[in-house]
Amino acid sequence: MPAITVDDLTVLPRLEAPGLGDQPRPVWQVTTAPQGYEGEGFPVRRAFAGIDMKHLDPFIMMDQMGEVEYAPGEPKGTPWHPHRGFETVTYIIDGVFDHQDSHGGGGSITNGDTQWMTAGSGLLHIETPPEWLVQAGGLFHGIQLWVNLPRSDKMNDPRYQDIRSGEVALLTSDDAGSLVRVIAGTVDGHAGPGSTYSPMTLVHATIEPGARLDLPWQVDYNALVYVLNGSGTVGATEPSPVHTGQTAVLGAGDYLTITADGRQESRSPKLDVIVVGGQPIREPIAWAGPFVMNTKAEVMAAYEDFQKGRFGLPIGG
Repeated sequence: MPAITVDDLTVLPRLEAPGLGDQPRPVWQVTTAPQGYEGEGFPVRRAFAGIDMKHLDPFIMMDQMGEVEYAPGEPKGTPWHPHRGFETVTYIIDGVFDHQDSHGGGGSITNGDTQWMTAGSGLLHIETPPEWLVQAGGLFHGIQLWVNLPRSDKMNDPRYQDIRSGEVALLTSDDAGSLVRVIAGTVDGHAGPGSTYSPMTLVHATIEPGARLDLPWQVDYNALVYVLNGSGTVGATEPSPVHTGQTAVLGAGDYLTITADGRQESRSPKLDVIVVGGQPIREPIAWAGPFVMNTKAEVMAAYEDFQKGRFGLPIGG
């Protein structure tokens, strides 16, 4: 897994161990992501399927894309499509993805890079593997997270953030047994580079076999732990077993605990998780396809604006 890593974790800033009186977050629910296909046919796991939206707020959905080893000619992406009312966060762990949008944003991301696209008032975008990768094939693995926007920000101008892997904040646990990559938000006073409308934190953590990560977490945020690969437990006092493709929903507290099993699969020698949480927006949601608004009328207006070409034109279109 070539997302940014460090050979010697002891050189990194260390997270403080939980203090006297700090409360661990309990595990409310563990779900298993159903598998399917997206775009032109790349495999995905629907990480948040089966979780009540009130526990996800401010998030809408998250897909694990791959992990898949493409043969030459097989790599796939998405065609041009619209969005309005939320943000897409695409984090590539293995492989390469190119992105363009109708407002001129875009770029190429690989091995730990992130594209943070605020659809806002509306745009068209496309995500595809570069032509050389289509011809050569290769490994592809990443996630895409949809972050809701508050009503006051849904019609803001679109914007695009290109976050390189070298910009993320790198931390380790107090025993130097885990690598914590902070992509957005703040963990124990260490801020990631992502700029967000909805207050939130996004972390990719790699935990050595048998190691335990006590991760400080903003008390007014929700918390979700998704297992990219490997096996272990989530929770301190009543640990719940988790494995690849499962999400743990946690309750309130000061920190969350993730422990890697002492033995892991040979193809996944460590436990890798995405940890995400944010401040709930607590507004009505009207969600239909690529549009996430507050009312059905606003969704219908988005479809009308898209059909009348008000989201712009595909680049080269």
